[in-house]
Amino acid sequence: MATVILTTAAQADFDDLPVTIRARVLTVFERLRAWPATSGAKPMRGALAGHYRIRTGDWRVLFHPVGSTVIVDRIANRRDVYDE
Repeated sequence: MATVILTTAAQADFDDLPVTIRARVLTVFERLRAWPATSGAKPMRGALAGHYRIRTGDWRVLFHPVGSTVIVDRIANRRDVYDE
């Protein structure tokens, strides 16, 4: 089982989410605890190489694994999440 940690930016993203989306993102966090056996995680390319994303509807959770820890970097709508 992996430990899921949110960065300060990800925590702020999570706090700003609508309640219904927040509940869906919490289920994504539960799935991430099973890393690397998490289904639906896709590796990122280019500037985000080394990171992964999981989608829940129009929302994306961007993260990167470090050993047995999964660090969540961003939680945002698909139209905004890839902007740096």
